[in-house]
Amino acid sequence: MNALWFRSALLEKGWTANVRLVIDAGRIASIDSAAHAELGDESHEIALPGIPNLHSHAFQRAMAGLAERAGPRADNFWTWREAMYRFLDAIGPSELEAITAFAFMEMLESGFTRVGEFHYVHHDPDGRPYGNAGELSLRVAAASREADIGLTLMPVMYAHSNFAGRAPTHGQRRFINRVDDFARIVEEGRRAVTALDDAVIGVAPHSLRAVTPDELRECVGLLPDGPIHIHAAEQVKEVEDCLDWCGQRPVEWLLDHAPLDPRWCVVHATHITPDEMRRLASSRAVAGLCPVTEANLGDGVFPTPSYLEAGGAFGVGTDSNVLISPAEELRMLEYAQRLNLRSRNVLASTEQPSTGRRLFEAALAGGSRALASNAKLKVGAPADIVTLDADHPVLAGRRRDELLDSWIFAGRDGMVDCVWRHGRKVVSSGEHVARDRISARYRQTLTRLLGA
Repeated sequence: MNALWFRSALLEKGWTANVRLVIDAGRIASIDSAAHAELGDESHEIALPGIPNLHSHAFQRAMAGLAERAGPRADNFWTWREAMYRFLDAIGPSELEAITAFAFMEMLESGFTRVGEFHYVHHDPDGRPYGNAGELSLRVAAASREADIGLTLMPVMYAHSNFAGRAPTHGQRRFINRVDDFARIVEEGRRAVTALDDAVIGVAPHSLRAVTPDELRECVGLLPDGPIHIHAAEQVKEVEDCLDWCGQRPVEWLLDHAPLDPRWCVVHATHITPDEMRRLASSRAVAGLCPVTEANLGDGVFPTPSYLEAGGAFGVGTDSNVLISPAEELRMLEYAQRLNLRSRNVLASTEQPSTGRRLFEAALAGGSRALASNAKLKVGAPADIVTLDADHPVLAGRRRDELLDSWIFAGRDGMVDCVWRHGRKVVSSGEHVARDRISARYRQTLTRLLGA
C-alpha cells in the first residue's frame, strides 16, 4: 500500500481540498478529505483522473507530418489513406511494437491513462497471415506493457473495400479476414491481454463499407459482453456511397439494424442529420470524436452542441496520432464550434459554466463507457491519476475549474507533472520513466523505415 496527498483533487463529487488517497493492489482503497499528509506520503498540488483515449491507430504516429505536402490533385481523406497504405507496407512486427510503445508513452505523458487501440493490421506485408494469427495483437499488448498504459484492445474486422461486399484493394491486404479467421484473431487478442492489469478486449467491425450486414452480426456476436466500436459517417463520400447501396445513411442504418446501445462507440459520426443525432443520443451509444485528426484530414465538424443538449455521450480519441494530447483534442472540439457558430464557450452549460470542466468530465464519462473502464478518482477504481504542475506560469493564481480551463485553453507542453497508472508512477516531472529506452528504439526504427 502507498498513499498520495493532494492539496486539491477533482473527485467524483467535485473539487476537494486536502485529499489523502491510499492505493492498494493498483486500485484506490480509500479517500479522505480535509486530511493531513502523513509521514511517507507523496504530496502534490493538483490531481485529476486519467483520461481515456477511446480511438487510436498507434502505428500512424510514425507518419505524422509526412502527409502535409500537396499532391497533384485535391487532397482529402482518401488521398491521405493511400499515403498511409504505402507507409504501412514497410512495417513489420518489431516496427509496429516500437512505434506503438512510443505513441502509448506520449499518451501517458500528455494525461491519457487508457487507450482504445482500434487494431486493424493483422497480416504480413504481403497479406499472408502470421503463424500466430494474433502476432500483431501480441505486439500491441507488449507495447502496452512496456509503456504501462491501460489497454482496451479492439481487433478490427475488415473484409471489403466498399459497400455491397466489394473486393478489397491491394493496399488493404494486411487487414482482410473472413469472420472465422477474425474469430481466431479475437481469441488470440484475448490471450494477449490476460497478463495486463485490467485490460479489456472488444470487437470493431471497421465500418459498414468494410463488412456486410451478415458479417457485422457475426462479428458482434463473438463477444456478447465486450465493447463494440465502428467508424461511421466520417466523410461525405462514405455517406453518399451508403445511400447508393441501401437508401440510408450510415448512422441511420446502424440505428435501424444494429441496434446501438451503451456497448457501442460510433467513431466520428461527423455527417449526421438532426434526427440521427437525436436518435444516437437516445441510444446511449458513445460518439467517438477525434477533433485533431478530423481537422487534419478535413473531415468536417460534429454537431456537438445539439448532441449534448439531447443528452448524448462522447469521448475523445487521437485516431491518426498526428498530435497526441487530451487538452488539444478538447480545445479543438470547442474551437471548431466557435468558428462554426461565431460564438464563445459554446459547449459550456447553465449547470456547468466552465467550458473546460464540462468538456473534461464529459470525455471522462463517455470514454469510460466506450472502453469498459472506470476513469474516476473513487474508491475501487484503478489508481489512474494525473497531476498538473502547479508551478507552471499558466496556472499561477488559478483555482478549481480555472485550472482545467487554463490547462485546456492556455497551456502548452509540460503542464502534466506526474502520472500514475494502476498505482504505478509512470511519468515523473513530465517525463515517462522509460522515455530514453522507448525513444531510442523508435528513432532507430524510423531511421530504418525512412532510409534517413
